[in-house]
Amino acid sequence: MIIDTHLHLVYRDRLTYPWLADVPPLNADFTQDLYAREARRLGIAASLHMEVDVAETDIARETEVIEALASAADSLLVGAIASCRPELLDFPAYLERVRATPFVRGFRRVLHVVPDDVSEGALFRENIARLSGSGLTFDLCVKPHQIERAIALVDLAPDVSFVLDHCGVPDIAGGGYDLWKGPLSEIARRPNVTVKLSGIPAYGAENWTLEDLKPYFAHVVRCFGFDRMVWGSDWPVCTLGGGLSTWIGATHALLSGVSLPEKAGVLSDNARRLWKISPRA
Repeated sequence: MIIDTHLHLVYRDRLTYPWLADVPPLNADFTQDLYAREARRLGIAASLHMEVDVAETDIARETEVIEALASAADSLLVGAIASCRPELLDFPAYLERVRATPFVRGFRRVLHVVPDDVSEGALFRENIARLSGSGLTFDLCVKPHQIERAIALVDLAPDVSFVLDHCGVPDIAGGGYDLWKGPLSEIARRPNVTVKLSGIPAYGAENWTLEDLKPYFAHVVRCFGFDRMVWGSDWPVCTLGGGLSTWIGATHALLSGVSLPEKAGVLSDNARRLWKISPRA
């Protein structure tokens, strides 16, 4: 059984996605039904929706749209990681509204699309610290050169659970292993950080192979082990690197030889524990 902790759904008739125009292969509708047809065949039993960097005016609306989709009897959706703007003064009020919505399991603010110093602001850090005791996680979506800033954020909120998206976004196609390995090792020393095994096919060369991914996966395992690792499809972004079936096949190959409890931890048990979720009946 697999719990997908990083699913993006795109409904352009309901929400505005300013960045899609710059990525033509993704500038299309990627619906719950389209995802579910393939996901069920591959053993995915539950999914967390990951915010898709919608227009700021659509942030609250995105959660409403996804929660409505989850109400379908055959939906795989069991929760959402919502977008947020911790750099704004109204974040505390937004947090209180979200805490009244059990469907939301955490937040993300994509940091590699904003100036590097956004997360260094006193208000941003103060607002992230407000997550302490809320049960809500915060996903860190940063590039290797920004991991140092992410570490500072983590250290200032030791009671908050952070999730490092896409293994820290290594530049696999560009041979960026050496620039990535040190920062990854350092952030992994923080026990309140979980790494997400996701996204990396999209960072490989067009014709990437399993051998290209193995050194990066091995380093992630050395740093985080299997008990602080969750799995995500990053669908539909994963279609840029072969698609959902290809990524799940690669995942099983990377996990070959791993004990069954460790494999179950990565694919479902760790996510269930971190977000207190379970597949729908």
